[in-house]
Amino acid sequence: MTNMLITKGKNKIVVVGSANMDMVISASHFPHPGETLTGYGFMTNHGGKGANQAVAAARLGADVSFIGKVGNDSFGQSTIEMLRNEGIDVSGLTVAEDAPTGVAIITTVPSGENTIIIEPGANAKLTTEDITQAKDLFAQAAIVLMQLETPIPTLIKAAEMAKQQGAYVVLNPAPAAPLPAELLQNVDLLIPNETEAATISGIEVSTDEDFPAAMERLQALGVQDVIVTLGSKGACTTIDGKMVTVPSRKVDAVDTTAAGDTFCGALCTALTQGKTLPEAMHYGCKAAAVSVTRRGAQMSMPYKEEIED
Repeated sequence: MTNMLITKGKNKIVVVGSANMDMVISASHFPHPGETLTGYGFMTNHGGKGANQAVAAARLGADVSFIGKVGNDSFGQSTIEMLRNEGIDVSGLTVAEDAPTGVAIITTVPSGENTIIIEPGANAKLTTEDITQAKDLFAQAAIVLMQLETPIPTLIKAAEMAKQQGAYVVLNPAPAAPLPAELLQNVDLLIPNETEAATISGIEVSTDEDFPAAMERLQALGVQDVIVTLGSKGACTTIDGKMVTVPSRKVDAVDTTAAGDTFCGALCTALTQGKTLPEAMHYGCKAAAVSVTRRGAQMSMPYKEEIED
């Protein structure tokens, strides 16, 4: 797989996805229904799974282009400026006049866990036409990386165009949702977490013995490779029918927001550099482990020199 990317002479990652403004507050515990808590540490932070993964890859040295949509508002302008400052090409990022920039309300607790409520805003306005207009970016792509915070028909079109141009298509199916066959048939690598793997495969994933069956079911839907992220336990895949687990570095987590996005961006970066799938998983786990030791989404993501041996 990685040899295919090298021999084509391409190394660009094109991310198709969401861009949000995150509003984060910490509390002693998650509020119960009807409960009012006094929080602390409020901050705003650029987020959205697409933008997060684009930033994660760019900070690790990847050549990244972002295709998405923001509103014609201060959050949108701030997002465009932020992506440019990270060295990301925003020629495929458009501005919606009929919707605000997406927002996410995030609560974190001392254990490092979080809850998130999202208002998609302009992300829901990303159309197949927007994808068609960005066709030149797909022609340059080694990898096209997508998530599920933009409309499914748009992702189907993006995956089709990517495959037509010979790109390797990676889908992080989050938030979890049933996926149509016409999307999965053009996906080379699926990266769900345990919950998402269970939702899509229809097989409950509660023990290590459940993973091979879930992965086999996902591959039967048309996906070539599957990596399941396991949080603090790392990530696993199957290679030649054998389970391969890559452990995560042990750290004191303070905020798990965007850890999965960091993993995806880092893994794709490693693949464009010619690393094997297990090597890329190891790189992704190292980057994610650094991110959970810091608060916030993009602000927690490491730079190349922080994770390379």
